Amino acid sequence: MLNQRRTLSLLSSAFLAALSSSAPALSQTLRATYPEMAPAEQYRIANRDDEIALARSAAPPSISGDAQVLVLGSHGYETAVNGKNGFVCFVQRSWAAGFDDPAFWNPKIRGPNCFNPSAVRTELPQNLKRTEWVLAGATKQQLIDKTKAAFANQTFKAPGAGAFSFMLSKDGYLGDDAGGPWLPHVMLFLPHGQAADWGADKEGSPIMGQDGSAIESTVLFIPVRSWSDGSLAPPPKKHVM
Repeated sequence: MLNQRRTLSLLSSAFLAALSSSAPALSQTLRATYPEMAPAEQYRIANRDDEIALARSAAPPSISGDAQVLVLGSHGYETAVNGKNGFVCFVQRSWAAGFDDPAFWNPKIRGPNCFNPSAVRTELPQNLKRTEWVLAGATKQQLIDKTKAAFANQTFKAPGAGAFSFMLSKDGYLGDDAGGPWLPHVMLFLPHGQAADWGADKEGSPIMGQDGSAIESTVLFIPVRSWSDGSLAPPPKKHVM
């Protein structure tokens, strides 16, 4: 499940650790390809309306149609559309992945995501702040240090009860191995150390994911049958350990 594991590490909306130890050759290739941040413009979507549409494609229209929509601006994410149901949809960039992920700076990553109200309260602030730091020129080590400090002073908090998000878009780009959107799925955000309690990554389990470091939320992935437009998705590939 090499490609699946690599894709999973890029799906993380907060801090899923990289799953590179089982694929050293590929990991080295990706590290050589994305060793540092590209020019900021490469991470942007030129047309604001296109970014809004891509963000909304993360969830069914019955949810995303009433959600707040964020787009990436010069200094961070900005509100493009006000919402009324408590959900927030936006397109994540590569720095939402685990700090050790070899594609952390991949400018091609586009991850349409739609957070529910609980995730908005606890996970979204981390995404927004990390993006501000990145666009202000922070290095990866500075991002790590700032994240540790934010947890220490409780600016950042563990995931709230029931925190989850939709990633059901057919149009995202979640990694070079996936070459596109991977599979429609929902993500569950849990306090660090709970992956085993959910049977994640066990043979035959429909739940994927693993625990990251102490400053990384546990993020679980559950593939679902349909994209946000209602069309059927292919079945997930069988685990090959």
